Amino acid sequence: MPIAPAARRPLHWMLLMISTLALASCSRIDGGPRDGLWRAVLQVPGGELPFGIEFVREEGGRVAYLVNGPERTRVNEIAVNGDAVTLRMPGFNNRIDATLEGDTLSGTLTMVKPKGKDQQIPFRARHGDAFRFSPDSPADASPPAPGATPAPDVSGRWAVVFADGGKNTPAIGELSQKGSLVTGTFLTPTGDHRFLAGELRGRQLRLSKFDGGHVFLYHATLADDGTLAGQFWSGIAFEDRFTARRDDNASLGDADQATKLVAGDRFDFRFPDLGGVNVSLRDQFFKGKVVVVALAGSWCPNCHDEAKLLVDLHNRKRAQGFEVVSLMFEQFGDFNRASEATYRFREQYGIEYTTLIAGISDKDDAASRLPQLNGVFAFPTTIFIDRGGKVRKIHTGFAGPATGVHHEKMVREFERTVEALLAEPVPDLPPTEPALPKV
Repeated sequence: MPIAPAARRPLHWMLLMISTLALASCSRIDGGPRDGLWRAVLQVPGGELPFGIEFVREEGGRVAYLVNGPERTRVNEIAVNGDAVTLRMPGFNNRIDATLEGDTLSGTLTMVKPKGKDQQIPFRARHGDAFRFSPDSPADASPPAPGATPAPDVSGRWAVVFADGGKNTPAIGELSQKGSLVTGTFLTPTGDHRFLAGELRGRQLRLSKFDGGHVFLYHATLADDGTLAGQFWSGIAFEDRFTARRDDNASLGDADQATKLVAGDRFDFRFPDLGGVNVSLRDQFFKGKVVVVALAGSWCPNCHDEAKLLVDLHNRKRAQGFEVVSLMFEQFGDFNRASEATYRFREQYGIEYTTLIAGISDKDDAASRLPQLNGVFAFPTTIFIDRGGKVRKIHTGFAGPATGVHHEKMVREFERTVEALLAEPVPDLPPTEPALPKV
């Protein structure tokens, strides 16, 4: 049985905990940003990317919430040293370093990227501003006055295509509009863009989000024929064009068909846990159990969404013989740094299942480390294995809570799959597993 991480934490974990406690203690001192809502802006190639930050006092000290439409992401690691303020994003290694002057904050968001290609994005925030893009947008999303001409409305489902050079990626847009305010998300074959917020002013649609992991900005125009066309920026290094048309039946196809085994029906690996001990599905601990293997990373926002679901499933069903193994592909080739990132991820969601350091956050690298698969196309990718060790289903990508009915459907399918596998009898297992097929 893999030893619980708490039982053998190496020195770098101790240093991480000391750092975390220092941040927490700093957040309790007086001074720092005023409580209340701040309008924050990141400067990206597409222009201003706004989001909300709300500073509040809770038991134990000051915390902040990143606000994107209905989503509020809690940030409890806040360091204040004179006029210097640092916010470390929950479960991520990204951080905001800013200088406080009265009711303004200015500084830099550091987005940690693989191979040392970190992004430095200008950041500023002002206390008391509640609008997203336009100062005259109604904060209460009031509808037009009686008798007024109805404004254009983008509510509903959209069939979307993101175009990057010669590559087209299909997507589904789910948008909701109240007055001029718009919320929603885009769902792609590899995951969703999580909670977006913005507005429709005339025929100009603006959406944005920063949730600790995503830096997303969208500009689009609503044409007379009802279609949308615009641009999408992710961070400071990626840009797509996109088009969209209304389609209540828009679909992305079957997420259970993209990733497959190259040969046979068994899957295995051998990677170290956070204490450096190698773990394999052939270990006695997993024999006779239903196992879900998740290809994930702490840098991946949709992996955060899936972790919440897997923690819930594991807590409710492990007594019936259910286990989860998360193969973490982190942004660092260094084992200690990857372990620290994974430890923060575990702490954020109360993960008690096995997490292994499998490689770096690159799909080609991940595919080379898992040659039994025909490729790694998305983080997360989720593999369902029965009590006899056979792969029964592989799900590519993840539809998070922002996708509404898509998320609800996927959660039901995950739960049904696990329950069906748990209901099967434990087969007679040989003391030694047969060799896996060569690929």
